Amino acid sequence: MHRVASAFDKGAKPHQPLLIMAAPVLFVLLWSTGFIGAKMGLPYAPPFTFLVVRFGIAAALLATVAVLVRAPWPKSWADYGTASLVGVLIHGVYIGGVFSAIHHGMPAGVAALIVGLQPVLTAVLAGPYLHERVTMKQWAGLLIGLAGVILVVANKLQFETDHIFGVLFTLGSLFGITIATLYQKRHGGGMDLRTGSAIQFAAATVSVAIPAAIFEQVKIQWSGEFIFALSWLVLVLSIGAVTLLYVIIRRGAAAKVASLFYLVPPVTALIAFFLFGETLGPTALIGMAVTVLGVSLVTRS
Repeated sequence: MHRVASAFDKGAKPHQPLLIMAAPVLFVLLWSTGFIGAKMGLPYAPPFTFLVVRFGIAAALLATVAVLVRAPWPKSWADYGTASLVGVLIHGVYIGGVFSAIHHGMPAGVAALIVGLQPVLTAVLAGPYLHERVTMKQWAGLLIGLAGVILVVANKLQFETDHIFGVLFTLGSLFGITIATLYQKRHGGGMDLRTGSAIQFAAATVSVAIPAAIFEQVKIQWSGEFIFALSWLVLVLSIGAVTLLYVIIRRGAAAKVASLFYLVPPVTALIAFFLFGETLGPTALIGMAVTVLGVSLVTRS
């Protein structure tokens, strides 16, 4: 297998594939649209039911592609288990938690802020788990980035005592995406992205089907808007953005990869501004600049 160039290598060489050089930027842009897709699709289906359909379609598409191109499947049950665990954490726990929190009334700003702690938590755990050293300059960048995220979502921060379940859902999401990033970095480096992702989405489908069957009325309103949101989330997010994330995790340090998630709230705010007319005040604009500065310190260190 040809060596994939690191998306974080300094001074990327001109002959390196353009997609690899642009992978971090493209990942942030695509991942940010996931919140827009959720906003469009959730009015037509309960969260876990929505995710069963989304993950199930993604698993079927990836498995079909893997069979057609004769991609290698894992050789041991342990490898199947590793892929399944990451799939449950990064898709079932992380995305399922965010969808459920917002569906149950958690303000998007609070949810974004809690999940936005991921880069700091990843940096804290990367040392003992991956033996990665986080420099003082990178710590400064992580804290500056967090401050920028707070400024971006400041005008949306509201909290009420009945949002406690939403907090628990988002805390679950925070730990799910953090543990998945670290575990994938340490154990999933040799995974074929086609077959491995198919296994991950199949496991995630089962994980969200259980709460869907227990807590929800499995009912979907098949409107044009829902079909567009579902198609976008399957093809662009579940297949496109997740594949980019795994490529970046494979080639970059965990703390650097995690810092990219700081850019998601600012980019999402910009997309929402153009699509839904959501306002962007001076504080949010300053926060975006601060966030970019923080991520730049982490990824260039």
